[in-house]
Amino acid sequence: MHQYQATILWDRGEQVFSDNRYSRAHAWEFDGGLVVPASSSPLSVPVPMSVEKNVDPEEALVAALASCHMLFYLSFVAKRGYVLDQYRDLAIGVMEKNPQGKTAITCIHLRPQENYGGDKQPGLQEREELHHMAHEHCYIANSINAEVIIEIE
Repeated sequence: MHQYQATILWDRGEQVFSDNRYSRAHAWEFDGGLVVPASSSPLSVPVPMSVEKNVDPEEALVAALASCHMLFYLSFVAKRGYVLDQYRDLAIGVMEKNPQGKTAITCIHLRPQENYGGDKQPGLQEREELHHMAHEHCYIANSINAEVIIEIE
């Protein structure tokens, strides 16, 4: 068993709070010492109560899934003897009502683009297989209800 920890820090400061017009800006602090500025999404709580430049939980979920998927993909590609020079994914999460009528991230689209070096290049079918393996092993994908769609070019 592994445990993961994050400390979430918010402070009211001089804000009234009871008027519901308080800042949603806060920080995520991780065990390695990294502090990430966070906030509610401006799509959920308008600016200035949200801080647009900060990471919001919805973006973080999409990024966590895409990152986990990529890390497994890199591992499987390396084990097959390929040389992957670059990986880029513009991942998009869709928030809408789920079948139970609750607002949720219902779908996450992964759109990986890879650049391989060397003479040995995987074909589309093998890349699809490797992405399927990465999806099956991804801890985050195994932890969420959202549909994950992998769009390979």
